[in-house]
Amino acid sequence: MASEGSNLSGLQKAAILLITLGPETSSTVFKHLKEEEIEDLTLEIANTRSISPQIKEDVINEFYEICLAQQYIAEGGIGYAKELLEKALGADKALDVIGKLTASLQVKPFEFVRKTDASQLLSFIQDEHPQTIALILSYLSSNQAALILSALPSDSQADVARRIATMDRTSPDVIQEVERVLESKLANLVNQDYTQIGGVDQVVEILNSTDRGTEKHIMEILGIEDPELADEIKKKMFVFEDIMQLDDKAVQRVLRDVENSELSLALKGSNEEVQGKIFKNLSQRLADMIKEDMEFMGPVRMKDVEDAQQKIVNEIRKLEDAGEIVISRGGGDDIIV
Repeated sequence: MASEGSNLSGLQKAAILLITLGPETSSTVFKHLKEEEIEDLTLEIANTRSISPQIKEDVINEFYEICLAQQYIAEGGIGYAKELLEKALGADKALDVIGKLTASLQVKPFEFVRKTDASQLLSFIQDEHPQTIALILSYLSSNQAALILSALPSDSQADVARRIATMDRTSPDVIQEVERVLESKLANLVNQDYTQIGGVDQVVEILNSTDRGTEKHIMEILGIEDPELADEIKKKMFVFEDIMQLDDKAVQRVLRDVENSELSLALKGSNEEVQGKIFKNLSQRLADMIKEDMEFMGPVRMKDVEDAQQKIVNEIRKLEDAGEIVISRGGGDDIIV
């Protein structure tokens, strides 16, 4: 018997799931989605009027089954996942879940490497060609890749970072060959399709997770060898919303160098959490003045807002370079209190 949710589109199911999860959890999910995906989901959520308890239950069950299948696939591949799902859900249901996944999910190459300790993996790959190292790091978590990138010889760090940033599409033959080399030491995983990897966003995530010394070294070299790429990476490395990472003292230092008109425009397009962080670190009189400016400036162009926010971001990075403020990052920067 088909469930009530079986005729819903993927977008409708996603919207129902987010509604069911509630605003706090859904906002966390949104942070991992692309802008167009957020727009589509927001519109769908806005157009969803009522949901029966049965449909909610069907959507949640389907989501749980797919998450379960993904976990099993990551642990042991498609065959292993099918075997466990058959035991848990029955043969027909297992085939249905696996079928949905194979249409949309590609198991990541080097999944076995993601479970390997970073220091152990470093010993396996540090003598490989920089392009091979870049390929492998592109598939790791940001923290794992950051640890390895930081431990590489300083003369190869920027080279590897550049190769990650400029990587586009990689042939499955190349991926399989690299996996074959590591197979005798770790494990084996074969991917059948071309896979989108690397790119500027990937290297930004890695650099944001590494220590400040490694980041500065890499950016200095890239600034000489490929200024345009370095500028693109730099613009994405700390966005305006990341001001939440600063402590109150650092925020107050930044605000001393920001024009009121610029701050009003930047805050016009920011969320309430960021606005609260800023207003908390202004005097009551100045905070009221900024709020009044925001209220009376009316509609503004998104580009103008982004330009104002970028100017403040540039000021933050300048102050960090000068050692006047500290940006909390996950790569092991030493902070002495």
